[in-house]
Amino acid sequence: MANQSAEVVVEGLKKILISEEGGALDKEVQGKVEQLITELQGRRPGVLPWDTDAQRLENGFDFFKTNIFDKHPEYFRELAEGQHPKFLVFACSDSRVSPSTILNFKPGEAFVGRNIANMVPPFDQLRHTEIGAVIEYAVTALQVENILIIGHSRCGGIERLMSLPDDGSHTHPYDFIDEWVKIGLPAKKKVLEVAGNLPCEEQQRLCEKLSVKNSMANLLTYPYVRDVVANGSMTLRGGYYDFVNGTFEQWRMFGKPMPPRKPTPI
Repeated sequence: MANQSAEVVVEGLKKILISEEGGALDKEVQGKVEQLITELQGRRPGVLPWDTDAQRLENGFDFFKTNIFDKHPEYFRELAEGQHPKFLVFACSDSRVSPSTILNFKPGEAFVGRNIANMVPPFDQLRHTEIGAVIEYAVTALQVENILIIGHSRCGGIERLMSLPDDGSHTHPYDFIDEWVKIGLPAKKKVLEVAGNLPCEEQQRLCEKLSVKNSMANLLTYPYVRDVVANGSMTLRGGYYDFVNGTFEQWRMFGKPMPPRKPTPI
């Protein structure tokens, strides 16, 4: 195959050399020339040698394919027939807080929705419908058994919430973020009531946790969530991932927080 491709390259070069106008290669020859060059450079078609970001994506998929997908064919054959996750997880869009990584979810274990500051708004068929769609599908179609909302340390969305002036003005307003984080205003209000005298960093940390509880309460405004919680077929869970200290704590709705787990020594 390589010899045939090399012959095509040679013939293509001959055409260029003997053409008075330096004529262009036909599409078939040009494609084979490019493919051979790609093979010689050890990269995939469509990935330019200077596009390191594309190469990072290719390398990431190669790792997944070789070390996970190809080693568990039966598992992925079952997934191809349908998904049956036990968890709906809401997490922050923060690149440091990937639920599949920090909780070691396998493909198919968690249906995931991510947004700024991992917030869940109250039920409203006219606003924030993308969140409502995630909840509705996970509860009514997938019939998940748990909804988990994960907050985290040093959350930029919560920091923005805490910095919003009461009059709604801001020297550097955002088009979407400021209105979105206002979902957490009940949590902010509670923080200022009980911890208004604490340093800003401690206020933010408390708000990161109370915002999770606020979103858990908002989940109960969705009728299909309220019904399955009431009949005992679903558990609402909150979590907090501290990526500074490497800890994770969790709690159930109306329950006391469980003690944080310490990282396992490597």
